[in-house]
Amino acid sequence: MEIAIYTFCVMYSPGPVNLLAFNAGLRVHPWRLAGYCVGVGTAMFSVFLVLGYLGAAVVRSALLPYFAAAGSAYILYLAYHLFAARTDWHQQTPAPTRMRFHQGYLLQLLNPKGWVLVLPVTTVMFPAAGLSGYQIPVCALLISLGAIGAPGSYAVLGRMAGRRIGNARTSAFVNKAMALVLVAVAVSIVYDFFIAGTHAA
Repeated sequence: MEIAIYTFCVMYSPGPVNLLAFNAGLRVHPWRLAGYCVGVGTAMFSVFLVLGYLGAAVVRSALLPYFAAAGSAYILYLAYHLFAARTDWHQQTPAPTRMRFHQGYLLQLLNPKGWVLVLPVTTVMFPAAGLSGYQIPVCALLISLGAIGAPGSYAVLGRMAGRRIGNARTSAFVNKAMALVLVAVAVSIVYDFFIAGTHAA
């Protein structure tokens, strides 16, 4: 139960993966983001496998800073395209960022906070719950399925909010606001992993 509560609270909190799904949901039907959501869940499962085979200590000391740097750069890249996107609410134009399977997979895989989420699960919670052998990938798969629902729920919320937005100016404002939030997320990742050094705690 503790594992479910912990992972649910972290995965469904606002973050770059969920915020981009919300923004895309403003303009397209949530079903069109299914590939993106599945990519997020697949990446989460991949993180569980990597931590299971390489070990949490190796990832924490050697790999996590690289994921932090790459993840921050990728988030800034998406924020730029979101900020610069032209919007015309009355035309059926594509979403400012095309959210496909590989975008969801790459963004989640490079998100260091996703790795930080999994670390205590694999190193503390699984052993405390007596999970071992085949039980670990089964539990990891269930958690990863929950990860699919996180951006999916934000896309539905975006769809509901999008119905209340009736002009291009408001749409452009939302895009730029989301882009600035993504910049703040990227800056916070850089601060946490390279300035404050919290990844080593």
